[in-house]
Amino acid sequence: MTHDSSASPLIFGGAAQSPRAALPVLPPLALYIHIPWCVRKCPYCDFNSHTASPVLPEEEYVDALLDDLDQDLHAVYGRELSSIFFGGGTPSLFSAEALGRLLKGVEQRIPFASDIEITLEANPGTFEQEKFRAYRALGINRLSIGIQSFQEEKLKALGRIHNGDEAVRAAGMARQAGFDNFNLDLMHGLPDQSLDDALSDLRQAIALKPTHLSWYQLTLEPNTVFWNQPPTLPEDDTLWDIQEAGQALLAEHGYAQYEVSAYALPGRPARHNLNYWSFGDFIGIGAGAHGKLSHPDGRIVRTWKTRLPKDYLNPAKSFQAGEKALTNEELPFEFLMNALRLTEGVEARLYPERTGLPLESLAEGRREAEQSGLLQVEPSRLAATLRGQLFLNDLLQNFLT
Repeated sequence: MTHDSSASPLIFGGAAQSPRAALPVLPPLALYIHIPWCVRKCPYCDFNSHTASPVLPEEEYVDALLDDLDQDLHAVYGRELSSIFFGGGTPSLFSAEALGRLLKGVEQRIPFASDIEITLEANPGTFEQEKFRAYRALGINRLSIGIQSFQEEKLKALGRIHNGDEAVRAAGMARQAGFDNFNLDLMHGLPDQSLDDALSDLRQAIALKPTHLSWYQLTLEPNTVFWNQPPTLPEDDTLWDIQEAGQALLAEHGYAQYEVSAYALPGRPARHNLNYWSFGDFIGIGAGAHGKLSHPDGRIVRTWKTRLPKDYLNPAKSFQAGEKALTNEELPFEFLMNALRLTEGVEARLYPERTGLPLESLAEGRREAEQSGLLQVEPSRLAATLRGQLFLNDLLQNFLT
C-alpha cells in the first residue's frame, strides 16, 4: 500500500522560537494503535469510532498501520517501546491472527522493552474464550474491559450491547484466558442513577478483583446523541455524594487513586497511561490517532492522523493529517495539563527534563497557584492540592500565556 506523504499540508505552530535546551534524556516511548470499528456507536461516545460492517478489512488495515508506522520510524530510531495500547472502537473485534501479524510487524521495526506492557481494549459482548487465550499467547498481557454498568436499565440507556451477566462473565473469562492484569471501565452519574445504584455497580466491580479500575463520571460531549438529546442526569448533590462514597469504598478495598479517574491495586497502575501523564512520548498510528514525540534538539511535536477509515485506507491520501511543534509559551500548560492529573503530581526535575525549559519558567504561575491553595507548596514536586484536583481547570489557568 502506497500513501502520498505530501497529499495533506502540515500545520506548524508558532513563529521562530528562542532556543530551547537539548533534552538530556528522551522520555519513555509508547505506541498507541487505533482500531476504529464498534458493533454499535454508543450515544455518549465522542471517540473516533464507526459501526462495523459484517466483514472488517483486517488485512488492509494492518497493512496500513504498518505503513503508517514506517513513516514515523525516522523520529524514533534507536529507541525501544515501553508499552503498546490497542484502543478504539473495539479492538477485540479483530482476530488474533490480524493482531499477531501487526505485533510481529511492530517488533521488527522497534524493539520491545523486556517488560513491555501491551493492553487491549475489549467489550463484554465480544468475549470468546479461545480468542482471548490466543490474544494472551501473542504477548498481550493486559486487558481493559468496557463494563460501564452492571444494571440492565443503565446499560440500555447507554446503548451498550452486553448485559450485566455478560459483564461479570467477561472478567472471569479474562482471568481464565491467562490475564492476571486487567482494568474494568465503569461510569457513574448515569441517567437517573441514585447513590445506591452507583455503589452497587462499584461493589460488583470490586468483587471481580480487577487489578485496576477506571471509574469516571458520564459527561455530555458535543457531537454525540446525548448532547443533542440529553438524558436526565443526577443532581450535583447526588454526584458529589457518589464521588465521595465511591472513593471511600475503593480505598477500603485497597484501590489507590493515582489519577483523576484511575484506581489501582499496589504496583498495578497503567504504565501506558502513566507515560501520557508524565509527558512521555508516544507514536499514534491508525485512523484519527494522535502522537507526541520529543527530539534530542529540544523540539516537541504533536501529530494527528487522517480521521475517517475510508480515507486512512485510501492509498492516494496521506496518513498524517497534520503536525504542530509546541512553542515555548505552550509547553508549561501542555506539561502540567497532564502531570497535575496525577494525585501525587511529578518530581519538579521532570519539567526541565521533558520540556527543555528551566523550572524558573513556571515561577510566576506556580506562586499564584500556591497562594490560591490549588498547588502544593513543595519545591521538589509539582502537585495539586486536594482543592486543586477538584478545580483543575482553574489551577491550569495560572500557566496559560
